[in-house]
Amino acid sequence: MRILYVDIDTLRPDHLGCYGYQRSTSPNIDALAAEGVRFTDYYCSDAPCLPSRAAMMTGRFGIHTGCVGHGGINAELRPEGRDRGMADFSGRYNLPAVIRRAGFHTATISSFPDRHGAWWFYGGFDECFNVGKRGLEPADDVFPIAADWLERQRGKDDWFLHVHVWDPHIPYRTPEKYGRPFADSPLPDNWMTEELLQYHRTCKPGAHSACEVNGYRASPDAAHPRQITEITSLEDFRALIDEYDTGVWYADRFFGQLVEILKEQGIYEDTAIIVSSDHGENLGELGSYCEHGEADEIVTHIPLIIKWPGCAAGAVSGGFHYNVDLLPTLAELLGDRVKPFTCNRVVGKPNPVEYDGESFAQLVRSGANGGREYLVVSQCAHVCQRAVRFEDWIYIRTYHDGYHLTEDEELFHIPTDPHETRNVAREYPEICWHGAWYLERWVAENMVRSPRRDPTDPLWSVIGEGGPFHCRGYLYDYCVRLEETGRGDCARALRARHPGELEERY
Repeated sequence: MRILYVDIDTLRPDHLGCYGYQRSTSPNIDALAAEGVRFTDYYCSDAPCLPSRAAMMTGRFGIHTGCVGHGGINAELRPEGRDRGMADFSGRYNLPAVIRRAGFHTATISSFPDRHGAWWFYGGFDECFNVGKRGLEPADDVFPIAADWLERQRGKDDWFLHVHVWDPHIPYRTPEKYGRPFADSPLPDNWMTEELLQYHRTCKPGAHSACEVNGYRASPDAAHPRQITEITSLEDFRALIDEYDTGVWYADRFFGQLVEILKEQGIYEDTAIIVSSDHGENLGELGSYCEHGEADEIVTHIPLIIKWPGCAAGAVSGGFHYNVDLLPTLAELLGDRVKPFTCNRVVGKPNPVEYDGESFAQLVRSGANGGREYLVVSQCAHVCQRAVRFEDWIYIRTYHDGYHLTEDEELFHIPTDPHETRNVAREYPEICWHGAWYLERWVAENMVRSPRRDPTDPLWSVIGEGGPFHCRGYLYDYCVRLEETGRGDCARALRARHPGELEERY
């Protein structure tokens, strides 16, 4: 058996044809969905990039691994301490290690560990390939390595290949030779209005706002001419969506090339193929442009398509799942091939590993609906937020607003407001109480289950270090910019909200 995992960074499900998007961004992924199972309600437990892949690879929530941010102590996995053996968790019990335990030769093609200093990511892989551009490489740089690897495996069985491309992630980097495939294609969902855009420009500050798409300034990047720097009009908004969709289309083209290799080798039918992502991308939602800086529906909702030989085909499965559920799911699908775990220190002792994930292998086999009652998702790299996804609602609690002037409580009704334009928390207090109860119960249960009963909630560790990494040290200079660009009211509100952070400058 062979397994191909295609990891497309920053991929929103609602910009794929198989999830209902009307632009032809994903013909190859759509074809895969017609032959496998498409999961409609799959979420990363911890956003964005580093915490999400830490959760997916370990099968554990960030509240347990400690990895919830992009800098500081909580950009690391918690040390295992005295119980660590000669090999650590990532070399023995993470996702590729479990697959290797089943007798597979494992390989990854990804610059993610280099970009984030997440060297534990390579644990469990027999081969590791780094393009060397720390996430700025286009898919054209990744494909030759993947094609060569697949050619060297020709005729071989029992391999697992993880391939990672970044193309929908900013800065937009689709090579200019591919043109602008959506220039003449109308926006399928033209939800942005002039009134809402002007509200974002005047009342929603922060990194990656409408006035500062690339960060805290609107500086053009000569190396990436496709990247939009400021959204001043609906025409700019349209151009932004076009470029994101081009990145999705380009990544899908790369995926199609890999499929063609599998078909040429005569192994496509017998190869399990998984397509997913680490997180989505706000494209104007909540006043955030080209960023994955919230714990909202748009950022945490990710696609998952699984084509597994002998399992359901052309199925759509509804029900809440986390990305931490993938590890136990694959382990169950591999069945008796996964050798039992034994403790590093004393062979025969009970399995020392406790995953947070819950297998949904039966749904892969049947294509039926099923899942959890609710999900709690987290973001501590750009803001400090936790959110609860339940029924038709997402309830968001903000502990640090990342200089966006976000309200402490937000509630959105996803079926009628998929772009989160209307916070209805004040209108539905009873729904907020429901979400807050789920959140409090989840935190309490998981803190009790923390490894070695660690009493520290990593969200509060991030706040204790001075706030989320991507806003730490920027407040003073950013308030000056706000005043210089006619947004003095925002500067005054931020100074009042974060008085202790004004002097912390890099």
